[in-house]
Amino acid sequence: MNPAEARSILQLYRPGTDDALDPQIAAALALARQDSELARWLAEHCDRQITLRNKFRQIAGPPALKEQIISEQAAANRSQSVKRRLAALAAAVSVLILLLEIPWHRPAPPTDTLEVFQHAMMGVALRGYGMDLTTNNLPQIRSFLAQKQAPADFQLSDTLKHATINGCAVESWQATKVSMICFHTPKSADQNNLWLFVVDQGVIRKGNLTSSPAVQTIHQLITATWVKDGKLYLLGTQGSEVDIRPYL
Repeated sequence: MNPAEARSILQLYRPGTDDALDPQIAAALALARQDSELARWLAEHCDRQITLRNKFRQIAGPPALKEQIISEQAAANRSQSVKRRLAALAAAVSVLILLLEIPWHRPAPPTDTLEVFQHAMMGVALRGYGMDLTTNNLPQIRSFLAQKQAPADFQLSDTLKHATINGCAVESWQATKVSMICFHTPKSADQNNLWLFVVDQGVIRKGNLTSSPAVQTIHQLITATWVKDGKLYLLGTQGSEVDIRPYL
């Protein structure tokens, strides 16, 4: 399977479903973990799928629509008239078109949720970025982030304190600055393969925020999310839960 074939298969992939259990999709996802360009495309595809899913969830059908459809279908079944069957089908299509137009006239779904933040930051890690400061000096990183008015008083686990730090960057989300600290671990030859994002907890309006790290897979990266002292922490890396647990 080449990247073009994988992209064609992944057009059918919906994040957060059992699609990844399909052998062809699983093989395409595996290739995306090895191909940076395919990984960037997949991250954007997943973002679009999540946005569309949120919009469709906003659809509220008119009252008694279900009963109306059942009644009209029963009448059509009793009739052998082709004309009446076509009329019923046209009515159903009109109702569906009306429903599809409804979300565009309603307020957009909230974008300041934990789920949106997690997907956005893991997308940054996958799509590539430029570090604003390259150094392995943690005090220097804290000083730089403080000057940029990004979270600098973050707390690191003992394991992260002794991990190899390569530098940092300042990202923006919901008009709020996010600190991104880049690490290197021996499990991969990549220069940066472990990323920590820190943001003020108050910008997250909706989501299950806990002090105990919640581990989940996002954009083919294993992540851990937790809150402490008014800060939200999001740690991500490649691999599985056993690869991220030592750094929590």
